[in-house]
Amino acid sequence: LFLPSFQDLFGVSIVVPLMNLHIKSLGASHTVAGIIGSLYGIMQLFSSTFVGCWSDIVGKRYSLLACILLSALGYFLLGTSTTVFLFAISRVPVGIFKHTLSISKALLSDLVSERDRPLVMGRFNAASSVGFILGPVVGGYLTELEDGFYRTSFICASIFLLNAGLVWMLPWSEENTGNREHQQGSKGTDSFSAKANHDLHSKSASNGAVASDSLLQSPWVQVATVLKRIKGIACSDLWDIFLVRLLMSVAILLYYSNFSLALDERFGVKPLFAGYLMSYSSALGVLAGCLLGPITRLYQYNTYRILLHSSALTCTLILLYASAPSIWMVLLSSTFLAFSTTIGRTCIIDLELTIGGNEASGTLLGVGQSVTSVGRIVAPLLSGIAQEFSPCGPPSLGAGLALVAILIMNVNKQKYCSCGSVKLKKQ
Repeated sequence: LFLPSFQDLFGVSIVVPLMNLHIKSLGASHTVAGIIGSLYGIMQLFSSTFVGCWSDIVGKRYSLLACILLSALGYFLLGTSTTVFLFAISRVPVGIFKHTLSISKALLSDLVSERDRPLVMGRFNAASSVGFILGPVVGGYLTELEDGFYRTSFICASIFLLNAGLVWMLPWSEENTGNREHQQGSKGTDSFSAKANHDLHSKSASNGAVASDSLLQSPWVQVATVLKRIKGIACSDLWDIFLVRLLMSVAILLYYSNFSLALDERFGVKPLFAGYLMSYSSALGVLAGCLLGPITRLYQYNTYRILLHSSALTCTLILLYASAPSIWMVLLSSTFLAFSTTIGRTCIIDLELTIGGNEASGTLLGVGQSVTSVGRIVAPLLSGIAQEFSPCGPPSLGAGLALVAILIMNVNKQKYCSCGSVKLKKQ
């Protein structure tokens, strides 16, 4: 699963940076290009919850295969788009079904114990981030060739087909995962306790049986089940976790929203340096994902405390960046911010799954993606308003939102500390 995640973001990142150039070469105006980009974001916003919930019903392996193949179709159509209309059509299957990383995370959460989940999620994020770092470089080289964008799109579609083959050939199924992990644990591995293995075996077996039955259900029955599960999420006591995720997402997006422009206005730094600084931060984010194991052991696997401290550090660093007197202070804040944001993103997902229950992991991660999508829609508007007052306005506002998220976590401390006491309402 780590390899497909790397290839997934590698394939996407060789295409996405070139899309605006391509659609403008087809004769689209800036407004049309913006509308198509917004429609893609809106499709992602509404589809992530439904696709995540659907993955819980039919089985994550089958839904992951479907999403990979339909995303491959979208990028193949992108490689044949010679008009603006065909370009817009090619974005539809990708906008609806490009939730491959979310479903992969949900599948990983079913394969490991709660204790090891932050470590595994951190490594998963690190693997995918490496792909995102390397992809734009390769894409920039390929676009220099004749018909470079079309070749790049076909390469991306081929990578997704390769990922589908890898997922199909995986030597396990959701029905026997728990049994395999149980056997590994009995041989002396220290990843799982005997009780955790027994619970995982029972849960995986029951989930596999449900998934097999669900595949035979009619589409209408599956849709009704999806809506019922979404209602359960809406009526559950998880609003504060998703609110924390929204606030922290907007805070980080505000930090990066006018990064290059603010560095130019405040310190006279050229955009090239800002690009190097963001690549440097991405590389440190990969390292942070690999360090989650020692960090979780240091905190005795208390995800709430890690999230609280990482959020406090993020808030402090954004405020430090907003008031930085020199570029060296910006470099210092960016260095530690790469660690705190990576750790925070992993911990908020782990907390969602711990409190909401692994049985609805796809639904929970889908709702979480929708929340993040809302943040991507709201952040540019807030950034534009804040920037009217000062170049430091967006990060200052971001620090304020992060502080609100910290206060919410403190108010609900008892619920977080008793992880697992709050569950989704029974369907």
